Amino acid sequence: MFNAKEKNVFLSWQGDWNRFVRDVLKARLDNEQQDIITSVQHNLMTAVASGTARGKDFVAACASLCFMYLTPRFDSRGNMIENTKVAMTAPTGRQVGNIMTPEVRRLFRQARFLPGRTVSNDIRTDNEEWFLTGFKAGDDATEAWSGFHAANTMFVVTEATGISEVTFNAIEGNLQGNSRLLIVFNPNITSGYAARAMKSDRFNKFRLNSLNAENVVKKQIIIPGQVDYAWVKDKVSNWASPIIEDEFNDGEGDFKFEDGLYRPNDLFRVKVLGMFPKVAEDVLIPYEWIEIANAKWLAYDQQDVQKVYNGAKTIGADAAGMGRDESVICHRCDSYVWPFKTHQSAGKADHMHVAGMLVPDLKKGKNKVFIDTIGEGAGIYSRLRELGYFNAISCKFSEGAKDLSDITGVYTFANMRAYLFWCVRDWLNPKNGFNAKLPPDDKFMEEATDIHYKFMSNGSIIIEPKEDIKKRIHRSTDRFDSLANTFYPHVEETQSYSEDSVLKDFS
Repeated sequence: MFNAKEKNVFLSWQGDWNRFVRDVLKARLDNEQQDIITSVQHNLMTAVASGTARGKDFVAACASLCFMYLTPRFDSRGNMIENTKVAMTAPTGRQVGNIMTPEVRRLFRQARFLPGRTVSNDIRTDNEEWFLTGFKAGDDATEAWSGFHAANTMFVVTEATGISEVTFNAIEGNLQGNSRLLIVFNPNITSGYAARAMKSDRFNKFRLNSLNAENVVKKQIIIPGQVDYAWVKDKVSNWASPIIEDEFNDGEGDFKFEDGLYRPNDLFRVKVLGMFPKVAEDVLIPYEWIEIANAKWLAYDQQDVQKVYNGAKTIGADAAGMGRDESVICHRCDSYVWPFKTHQSAGKADHMHVAGMLVPDLKKGKNKVFIDTIGEGAGIYSRLRELGYFNAISCKFSEGAKDLSDITGVYTFANMRAYLFWCVRDWLNPKNGFNAKLPPDDKFMEEATDIHYKFMSNGSIIIEPKEDIKKRIHRSTDRFDSLANTFYPHVEETQSYSEDSVLKDFS
């Protein structure tokens, strides 16, 4: 086994997988790829949406070999006491044999001294319980996953948008012990397991944008095999349209390249930006709008929050009841939202506790708390009013929305729920200039991007029933509802809101 010096080196690799990638695999990864390796080292589930030739399969191969060689454990005599198995899969045999495993074999050869031997799509060692294998995914071969158990297990899925739910269910059934799931894909469809992963709090998520690739930024080949400047420049010419500054909209995926501004078509979004194609026209909040608001929140100097946003807060409360676990409170001041506050109610109504959570805010008379009083919130509202807090205000989604319109003054709404949900949409739309700053929250992301709307025969907008959304995401839109409540118009402020007045009227 190892002498003391070798043991220290090995422990350093176990502590930092990127060192193993550099020292042993002799691989050159850019900063974003290194972040993916770190994620796989520390997180159960990692999802990577990528532009073309951005190195997603290469970094997946690096992660696979890190797991293969850094997770087994041996006793002092060299006997394995914790085994490791790695499975790499793709929708077709060609993708396994021509894309995934060649990357693994090349890295294995570069390392020179790693235990084992390459056999077809596998790396096999002298221990039959320690191996890496690659094979085609298929609904007719789910039994291949059933016996895939080890102390350390890793599943790597490339072109994950082409893998069925049946296969992913089989894989997830094996995520026990020290396990990992890494999925990499070009985001060419907006539905399915991979698309949901990019909205789920279960996954640590990355997007590899070809505009940020080192070869493109430096206009020379720094990392062989990675997307290059000439290819990107050609795609900008053919898959994107020049726009002027006044037309620029982050929410459309618009981007700057060299000295020009451009709007991408769907091919460019998927193949270059690593973004999903434009969502269906009936989706209330595009995914990208939330990412923009999250980025602005993260970039904001949090030490300045209390100094800058020290005015009156609007606070939305959505109460849990029987069968629901979480009450949610949202604090907003102008363009800034604080992290959502939640209370686990363990499936029972807990009105007095939630009322108590709101009292410190209500004691500051300039604040206003808007409580959804359809159902469980009615008890909270009644208690706070009983305590004399008249800045606690009832908010009912079922109310009418007469004389209320969107920011343009064009759209009308079937009810208060539709109006408030559209207020959130207008607030998040980068084109409207509200500079929304929203804390990253995967549950909010999932809720917001899974709400659909439609036009009624009279031209008013209506939001799909909550029950339909719950069927898809298996819970209520509590976080989104609490934010929507913060846009509730005061009794004396039922006029249409405008770009100039919305931040004042709704704060």
